[in-house]
Amino acid sequence: MTVTPNRTGSFYLVTVAYVVAVAAGAAWLLWGPSATGRLWLDAFIADVIATLVVFVFSRAYRNSSFYDAFWSVIPPLLLIYWWAAGPLGLDSLRSWLLLIVVMYWAVRLTGNWAYSFPGLHHEDWRYPLLRASAGRWEFLADLFGIHLVPTVQVFLGMLPVYVAVTTPGPGLVWLSWVAFATGIGAVTLELVADTQMHRFVRDKKPGAVMDRGVWSWSRHPNYFGEISFWFALALFGVAAAPSSAWWLFVGVLAMLAMFLGASIPMMEKRSLERRPQYQAVIDRVPMLVPRPPRKATV
Repeated sequence: MTVTPNRTGSFYLVTVAYVVAVAAGAAWLLWGPSATGRLWLDAFIADVIATLVVFVFSRAYRNSSFYDAFWSVIPPLLLIYWWAAGPLGLDSLRSWLLLIVVMYWAVRLTGNWAYSFPGLHHEDWRYPLLRASAGRWEFLADLFGIHLVPTVQVFLGMLPVYVAVTTPGPGLVWLSWVAFATGIGAVTLELVADTQMHRFVRDKKPGAVMDRGVWSWSRHPNYFGEISFWFALALFGVAAAPSSAWWLFVGVLAMLAMFLGASIPMMEKRSLERRPQYQAVIDRVPMLVPRPPRKATV
């Protein structure tokens, strides 16, 4: 029988899991085979190894929320590794702008996770649903659906970063600044949305629905900000290598498919089941792209 630690103990365990995971990935990069000859592929293998370590912790403690913060912890490490191992020096303006955006995003998202994390007695409500729907294949659903597939999605989103910090030359400097402004704006929108939602949850009355602040312009402003962040990373890649623009948005498309095909429908269904009055919000407020809400109809 697994003993569930308190919140402090849970933070400690998650931290240990991530330290071990990152160490395992770093060990591959230091002592693993160098036959690939591809910096991005070595990093991907290290990323998968780290994910498998987190998966072992998830199974050991029967809680897949061990993986939750992995989404925001790994991207800065990938960026720093690629920049350090690549041909660009510390005088690369594009790389510094990109680092600022990614670090801002990572600190915000990890901080939001830490603020909301109640401890390992709690698990993201979507995970048991996914495992239960897989029946006897729940192990594979846990391994791939909850751990490896999101890792691949994030890695796809990071490929423009690889291009941006390993491609010599200044590229399209103006587009780097556009990407920087887009990324800062996207993360700031997420930060504002998070802050407003935390205040709403703290003060809300039973049955209340969130339709104020930026949430009055979009039912999922945090998701819109997240998609916009990955779009900004793609712009950084295009700024470095304009001829590669045709494939650099694959990560953005993967994120968009996940949010539109899974995350948003699940959230909407759950909200309607728990708060039937949420239908009025659906009728007035756009789902994703912010715009002024429609007037309520009587």
